[in-house]
Amino acid sequence: MNEPRKKNPTFGVAVFIVVVVLLVIGTLFYNAIKEKREFDEQVAPVPAAASTSTTTGPAGGTGASQ
Repeated sequence: MNEPRKKNPTFGVAVFIVVVVLLVIGTLFYNAIKEKREFDEQVAPVPAAASTSTTTGPAGGTGASQ
């Protein structure tokens, strides 16, 4: 009666390409976030030490705001 439909190989190829593109985008985001965290860990201690050594405390300063 009803003949089975022929499978369209183009749909499978399109799904495969979409999955590969999503994996590549995910990998790029993962690497960018990981490298940013590593960079922040290397750079953050230097300014933090410099900024704490130059502060005069809550009561220090010239009192210009009074």
